[in-house]
Amino acid sequence: AKGLQELASELYIIVVNRRDEEILDNMIKIYGTPQSRATRITWVMEELQQEYEYHAIHFAKGDAQSPRFLAINPAGKVPAIEDEEGRILLESGAIVNYLAQKWAPGSLIPNSGTFERALYDQWSLFALTELEQPLWTIGKHKFALPKEHRKPDVIETAQWEFQKALTLLSNGLGEHHFILGSAGAEWDRFTTADLLLTHTLLWGKSFKQPIEQPNLQAYLLRCSSRDALKRAVNVEAEQAKR
Repeated sequence: AKGLQELASELYIIVVNRRDEEILDNMIKIYGTPQSRATRITWVMEELQQEYEYHAIHFAKGDAQSPRFLAINPAGKVPAIEDEEGRILLESGAIVNYLAQKWAPGSLIPNSGTFERALYDQWSLFALTELEQPLWTIGKHKFALPKEHRKPDVIETAQWEFQKALTLLSNGLGEHHFILGSAGAEWDRFTTADLLLTHTLLWGKSFKQPIEQPNLQAYLLRCSSRDALKRAVNVEAEQAKR
C-alpha cells in the first residue's frame, strides 16, 4: 500500500499538471514556421511581453496539409493564431493589429478614430500591399509555385516595383526615427506598423534586393536590433527543432 506521503506527492503532481494545462489553455497559440510571416506574430507577442504557446508547422513533413492544421487554416498557410477563447484568426496584419489593440492600445497601436490610427493603417497596408507584394511575386516565381506555373520573366518587373516602393517608404520616413514620426514627436516611436515594415524589409534583404536609401538602412538597423525580435527568432528556432 502506498504511504500518505507518496499519495500526497502524486496528488500534487496531478494538481500541478492540471494547473499547467489550464495556463496553456489561457494562452494565445501561434502556428508558424521560422523565417515566415509568423515571425511578425512572435515578435509582437515578445514586444507585449505576453506568454504564448508556439506550434511549429513543418511544411517539409506535411504538417500544413494535415487534417488537424487544415481545420485551423484551410489554405494550409501560416501564421494562424487561436486566442484564449478558442477563436481562430488568420492573416499576419490582422493578427498583429488584434494583439496590439488587445494589450497595448494607444502605445504599440494608436487608438481607433484618431488621425494617428489612420496614418498607422496607411503604412501598415502599404507594408502588406505595396512593399511585400513584389517580394512575394519574386518568391512565388522562384520557389513557391509549382514549376509549370512559374514565370521567371516577371521577376525583373517585381524587383523594379520593390525599388519603387522603397523610394516611397524612404520619402514617408524622412528624417524621423519611426514611420509615425510625421504625426508629431509623441509618435516618433516604435509601433507595430514599424514591425510590419521592418519584417518586410528583412525579407527583401534575404531576397538579396538592394536597400540603398541611407534613412532606410538606419531605420532597418534600428528596428531589427530590438531585443523582442531577437527573442522571437530564438523561440521559433528552438521550437522548430522539436
